[in-house]
Amino acid sequence: MLSDLLERLEEKDRLALARLLTLISRGEQLADINTAIGARNETTPVVAITGNAGVGKSTLVGKLAEYLRGEGKSVAILACDPESPLTGGALLGDRIRMPSRPDDAGLYIRSLAAASGHQAVAEHVDLMIRLLAKFGFDVILLETVGAGQGDTAVRELADVVVLLVQPESGDELQWEKAGLLEVADVVVVHKADLAGAEKTEGQVKELLSLPGSREIAVLRVSSRNGQGFDKLWSAVVASPRHGTALDGRQLLRLAQQLLADRYRARGAAAEPILDRWKARKLDESQAAEQLLDLLVR
Repeated sequence: MLSDLLERLEEKDRLALARLLTLISRGEQLADINTAIGARNETTPVVAITGNAGVGKSTLVGKLAEYLRGEGKSVAILACDPESPLTGGALLGDRIRMPSRPDDAGLYIRSLAAASGHQAVAEHVDLMIRLLAKFGFDVILLETVGAGQGDTAVRELADVVVLLVQPESGDELQWEKAGLLEVADVVVVHKADLAGAEKTEGQVKELLSLPGSREIAVLRVSSRNGQGFDKLWSAVVASPRHGTALDGRQLLRLAQQLLADRYRARGAAAEPILDRWKARKLDESQAAEQLLDLLVR
């Protein structure tokens, strides 16, 4: 029962946490879980790691988690993998690049299936984040699927967005500037042990120096050599958005999700309203008002 899972969650039961995350990923009992979880603990920073496929997001997330564990912080990782076309689940390709320590109670990793059209993140991630924060993790790392120009929804979910680029990105940086660079809070030139890292760092800084650009930290990190993670975390903590209150867009997303959940629960009751609208007995505004009234009641 849900009440039993929620009681066990309060006792830091990881099996209950896993079961609740499964319910959320399936879209089950969302309204009840949302009510029980309440508002997010804003002292738990949510750091999104995004960037194009192949840039090394999973490797960096794993190394960053190890660094944070070394600093005594508990870490939860939500890794959004591409959705399998056969099973609908996560392909799990990224998990092999992350630390595997079943006996480490301070580290939790969950793979999520991100369907096409969901801007590189899985459904209901916002509620999962609040659940992990309630469980008591010190830091939540959110890895997106290989993101493209329009995949900027992650900014609404995270306190800080870290964008990864790699050496010799060339003209791709111009393409990034049209999307992800505009929402990033920190830019990391990953694989900094490769030739061209310094040049790429200069290109990014040049792009970000254009009129109207925000001041964004740009630094080089090498997962292979384990270099730069102290500077990366310092840049995250120093980000202007770190520790700020949730913005109105997150509240709107939550309200939209609750309305969708209640609509599914009251689908049969909504049918007469839809029938009257289809018969042109109600215009769109009237039908929408009646549906909203039904869902609120």
